[in-house]
This record gives sequence, C-alpha cells and structure tokens, in this order.
Amino acid sequence: MSERPSRRIVEGPERAGQRGLLHALGMTSEDMSRPFVGIVSTWSGAHPGHVHLRELSQHVAGGVAAAGGTPLEVNTISVCDGLAMGHAGMRMSLPSRELIADSIELVAVAHAFDALVIVTSCDKSLPAGLMAAARLNLPTVVLPGGAMLPGRLRGRDLAVYHAREASSRFMRGEIDADELQEIEDHVCPGPGSCSMMGTANSMACVAEALGMALPGSGTTHAVDPKKREEARRAGEQAMALFRLDLRPRQILSERSVSNAIAVCAAIGGSTNVILHLLALCHEAGVPMELQAFDRISRRTPYLCDVMPSGRRALQALEHAGGIPAVMLELGDLVSVEERTVTGRTWREELEGVVNRDREVIHSVIDPLAGEGGLAVLYGNLAPQGAVVKQSAVSSAMRQHRGRARVFDGEDTAVEAFRDGKVSPGDVVVIRYVGPRGAPGMPEMHIPATLLVGQELGGSVSLVTDGRFSGASRGACIGHVSPEAAAGGPLALVEEGDEIEVDLPARRLELRVSTQELDRRREVWKAPEADLTGYLARYAASVRPSHEGCVVNMARVEESTRS
Repeated sequence: MSERPSRRIVEGPERAGQRGLLHALGMTSEDMSRPFVGIVSTWSGAHPGHVHLRELSQHVAGGVAAAGGTPLEVNTISVCDGLAMGHAGMRMSLPSRELIADSIELVAVAHAFDALVIVTSCDKSLPAGLMAAARLNLPTVVLPGGAMLPGRLRGRDLAVYHAREASSRFMRGEIDADELQEIEDHVCPGPGSCSMMGTANSMACVAEALGMALPGSGTTHAVDPKKREEARRAGEQAMALFRLDLRPRQILSERSVSNAIAVCAAIGGSTNVILHLLALCHEAGVPMELQAFDRISRRTPYLCDVMPSGRRALQALEHAGGIPAVMLELGDLVSVEERTVTGRTWREELEGVVNRDREVIHSVIDPLAGEGGLAVLYGNLAPQGAVVKQSAVSSAMRQHRGRARVFDGEDTAVEAFRDGKVSPGDVVVIRYVGPRGAPGMPEMHIPATLLVGQELGGSVSLVTDGRFSGASRGACIGHVSPEAAAGGPLALVEEGDEIEVDLPARRLELRVSTQELDRRREVWKAPEADLTGYLARYAASVRPSHEGCVVNMARVEESTRS
C-alpha cells in the first residue's frame, strides 16, 4: 500500500499543533490513527438537484466509520443549469466545472485525505468530481445524488422541459395562463436532478459505466430509500478501495471510457457528455479524440425509450434494470473485463442481471435505431467537428438545406423567434457563444425550446458554437469548432447563405466558395470583450470544445506576460 497522506499531519512530535486542531473537532487519538476519508459534497440549498446531498453525506460518513475509517465532510459549490438558463448566469455553468474540480483537489491535498467519496449531482459538478478523482488518484467512489421523480399531470409524466415548451405554447395563445400555471406547479415534484436523460442523469449513468460509481447507482432516484443504502455502501467501499489500493487511474482506461461512450449512445445521452469525457481523459492521461465518439456511436444501437428523446420517464429505466441491464443488452459492444469501484469486473457484476422491460430497454436485434444517439459532423463549417444528439432529431431533419439566419448571440436569436421572424426551412446560426466567445459556452436551450414550442422542430435547424441542454430536441447542432471568436468559419457566415446539414453523411457545409470565404476572412475582426473576474481568466485559458474545454494554464501565463 502506498504511503497514507494523513500520516503527514498526525505522526511525529512536530505535528502536535495539527493534532491539537484535530482534537478540537472532537477527534480522538484512535480516530487519527485511522484512514482519513474525505466526503466531498456539492450540497446546496439553492437548487433541487443538490438540496438532499447533506443527508446523503451523513450516510456515507456512517459507512466510512463502520468500515474503520475517519470520515471528514467538506462542501463545495454547484450551479444549476436550469436556473442559469437564458441569462448571464449560463456563462458560469461550464466554467464552474473547473472550479469545482480545483476546489476538490485543493482541500484533498491540504487536509491530507487518504480516500474520497464525492457526493454530487447535476450537469457540471458530477464530471468535475470525476476529473478531480482522476487528477488526485486517491481511492475514490463517486456517488450520484439521484434523479427527481417525474412530474405527473392528467396521467402524463412530466420533466422540466415540458414547462419551458408550455411557455412557448402560452405565448402563441394555444394554452391559457391557468394551464401554464398547472404545468409549472406539477413539473418538479421534489429533490433530485431533472427527471429525464439530460446531462445530469447522462453523467450519472456514464459514471456508473466508467466503473467509478457503484453499479446501479446511476439511475436510483433521490427519494428512493435505496439511495441512502448506496450512500452507506459508498462509504464502506471507499475503505475497501483504500485497503486494496485501487485507484481511479487503474479503473479509467481507453476501454472503460469506450464503455461509457457506448452506454451514452445507447441511452440517448446528452451531447455535453462529450465535453466531459474528453476533459476526464485529459486528467486521467487516457488517449481519446472527438472522432471516437462518432465511431463508437455508429456501431452502438440506440436502445432506451427515455425522455426527452423517448416517451418514458427516467424512472422506467431504473425499473427495467438500469445501466447494468443496458450493458447486458449491449453484449460484445462493451468490454466486461473492466474493473469497477467494487473491485469486481463488469463480467462479475452482470451475473444475475436481467432486463425487466424490453419496451424500455430494447435489445440490439430490436433497437429503436441502428445507431446511437451521438453524432459528430465535419465539413467546411466545422473543420474540427460539431456534435448533435441525433436520437432527438426527426427523420425529416436528418438531411436539410436552408438559408442562414445569423445572430451574434443568443438574445437576438430569441427575439427573432418570439417575433415570428424565423421561417420553416431556415438554418438559425447563433455564434460568438463558444468557450472563449461567450465566454463559457452557454447552452442555447431557450432558442431550442422555442424551436419546438413554435412547431419548427421539423423544418428548422440550429447551428452554434455554444452548447445545448440534454433536454433539447430537434436538429440542434452545437460545439462547432473552431468557434467564431477564434476565427472559425462560423464567423464568416452571412445572412442568406445556404447551409447543408447531412447527419447520415456526418457533414456540415457552408455552400459558399473558398474564394468568397477568403475575401470575408480578410475583413473579419474578432469582437472585443470587456471581461473581468473569473470569466476573464477562463476565456484566457480555455481550450476548444473538441478538446473538452479544459483549461490550459500556460495560456494564462502567456496572456499575463503579454
């Protein structure tokens, strides 16, 4: 077993001051002799995805203590994408991932933790926890906080995106204020991440497929008593990993990441998973490029009928057997020799697993679609790639040519939708909203919601260097790279240009001659941004979306010198 970090602060006469501080916490000398297990929670009283995590952390602490460890609970921030949407707050969402990962690293090293349980939920905090685990390489269990129960109204399951789409219907006069209020009142019935295969639950499922979360924990709902049992088991298992000296970089490999991509493709997971897995691979030293997501998704059938791409609430996936049942159905398309935080391989974990509902989790011989939900497009508009959740695109929009409607930012695009200035057949371009351009690569969920709410999802495409929510539906093509602010071709598109989207061919083309694009480039000027604070540092350091939007501190130093 490697040296215990905690010994650095509890052993030797020169550490009397540190031991004194620990005594002030109520620790005994016996407590100090045990492994220190940091329980890092993203508890927050400001949004429902994390409001219950304090209680879960206490159950984790009980498991750590029962297994012979000393639990030490700490807290870090979290940002709710749902509350941040449609205003300046959305620029803070993706950058929060780096800050959360950094804060976990800082406290784990400063307080000499021997092992970790990271209790988290939602879009950026769970991938941040995975990134920190890979960076620190301490024995770690990631505990997803669990999904919210579905809303229920007049026999219909609801998720939060139904309220947003209902607002569009209200503005068009299709429903009255009372019906809008009724949907709003029923759509979010309690704690947990939004009840759909958005980014939060996609990442919970991905953490499980990676082997970094307990099998089955990715789909257990927040209010299910099983989640408390999982929390205690996570604490116990952190101690087991400590004794085995089994660390994240022994679990995270090219094969385990490929498993996670295949599962994401099969469940119709969010395109944001691509950003987060690329960033995780960067931290773990696992070779992975954007093209791999398309290659794996092409060979992986789309199996799960879950909202927003499908019809059923996430709870149906849990009842059908969750991610173990999905991996069982994928068969040879995943590697079952990869280890999990249980210390066992997936082959061992899948013994006795059954698919309890083939209407929810289809088989590979009877899939919902022959290809997985993720697709990566290339072309002269996206030389370094663009991504789309093709499982959420109607058959009519898999191939589309249309005239460009160009907007330098989200607000003007939203205004055009609301004023009825977007017509069937258009390709709406929203640019300068990438990782550097916004900065922060905000989600274009409001335009995407208006697209569906105004019944344009079958005739209009959205193309952007920003991101889309996992709840988005329609031909929503994001992550266009290079982004417009970096001088990518998206910056050269003019109103009325023809754009071609071809999902089967994986093409995204601007039908303008090379000579004309060269002429436009000669007169193009990058927009100036007056940035301060965290976003200024982020914009100076962030890498492109096809590299996962990781931060590069060398660029910060270079910018500071200049």
